[in-house]
Amino acid sequence: MADLFDKQAAIYVDARPRYPSEWFSMLASLTPDHSLAWDAGTGNGQAAIDVSEHYKQVIATDISEEQLKHAIQHPQVQYFHSPSSMSDDELVNLIGGENSVDLVVVATAVHWFDLEKFYPVVKRVLKKPGGVVAVWSYNILQVSPEMDPLLKKFYEGTFPFQNPKAMYAFECYKTLPFPFESVGVGCEGQPLELDMPMEMSFERLLKLLSSASAVNTAKEQGVNLLSEEAVRELESAWGGPELVRTVNYKSYMLAGKVKL
Repeated sequence: MADLFDKQAAIYVDARPRYPSEWFSMLASLTPDHSLAWDAGTGNGQAAIDVSEHYKQVIATDISEEQLKHAIQHPQVQYFHSPSSMSDDELVNLIGGENSVDLVVVATAVHWFDLEKFYPVVKRVLKKPGGVVAVWSYNILQVSPEMDPLLKKFYEGTFPFQNPKAMYAFECYKTLPFPFESVGVGCEGQPLELDMPMEMSFERLLKLLSSASAVNTAKEQGVNLLSEEAVRELESAWGGPELVRTVNYKSYMLAGKVKL
């Protein structure tokens, strides 16, 4: 699975968005203690950095060493490589031991995980009671009536090259298994819908689209999903290469605690 993200690791830190600060404030309000958090599937650390505003220490792990090479550095965040060969016990000890973690977050990544392995580890490391796990993902980007059909066409064009696990994200996490007791932020089958507005240039949009794993998979199979013609069409609908737009990512979150 790591090889899906190694090739575009260098552009992730510029292309992938940071998440709204109020999301992290909301999650922090759900845990009575704020000593230790775990950001699983951290990528370049986009979520870990914001989690560190609320927790004294953040352990951030990723299966991809290339992603971690480009991680955003912060004195309260420790990054660790967690290859799929790592045993459950090794991972639990790396994070801090059983019953040690106040908050576990997975930002736009849990759909790639081996959930049968990941969820039992979460249940072991979370404090009981008090610990909370939160997972979220964004979906189709919303820009304008002219742009949105083209983005929909682009995303649908990626489907033949997507890993099947990615469909959890395209289905807005409504089909994602989530065996935890709700803490008022969505529940299994009914994620909380959130908006993620941001300012975006056309250059950043292209970086964002290029960072998709399916784009690289398609390229390896001789298919260019961002051909010159496709880029020109997107640029025209955007309103020109110099225009900066306010866009919105519809996002979906689930948060819960271990059922006692």
